[in-house]
Amino acid sequence: MLLRVKGQPIAKSWPKRRRHGGLKFLLLSPLLALGLGLGYRQWQIQTTEPQAIFVLGGHESREWQAAELAREKPHLPIWISSGSPEHYTYQIFRRMGIDGGRLHLNYQAQDTVTNFTTLVDDLQAQGIHSVYLVTSDNHMARARIVGEIVFGSRGILLKPLPVASQGEPESPEKLVRDGLRALLWLGTGKTGAHWLRRAVSQRP
Repeated sequence: MLLRVKGQPIAKSWPKRRRHGGLKFLLLSPLLALGLGLGYRQWQIQTTEPQAIFVLGGHESREWQAAELAREKPHLPIWISSGSPEHYTYQIFRRMGIDGGRLHLNYQAQDTVTNFTTLVDDLQAQGIHSVYLVTSDNHMARARIVGEIVFGSRGILLKPLPVASQGEPESPEKLVRDGLRALLWLGTGKTGAHWLRRAVSQRP
């Protein structure tokens, strides 16, 4: 559409602005979709009742916290990945009045990534779609990144239950490293654990 100013035709500017608005919408659409996806997943986590307690080994305080939760949730099985020695783990839960038959102990994991990859198929086979995730508060961010990738690939939701600790928050490098390893597992079935061990052994 044209307008005349002092006898000279000029084009209206609103179509150009409309084109710019469309470009902005295209650029923002992925962010909007991501935000909606994360919001929906958070809603799922909040509204879904976990079917098991999943404990990451590393500190016995995590097992004590899990035992307290197990006493409150007497119908839930407890899965512990590379925790305390078997006899000591059973002792912790016995002291809290928890039947040892509810315990599923696995000692295959070597680190945070393999905590999840060594048990995800077992949990899926049991029809478990949501778990309480028990680990130290300073370790929870890394555990959730890995867990959302590994367990999330099987449709298993994580409800965090952090255990108070005195440790410093973990470095961003660890979060990125293990997140990439989880993605590697997702694409290849390999966790990169041997590469990590080699890198650690070569440090001065």
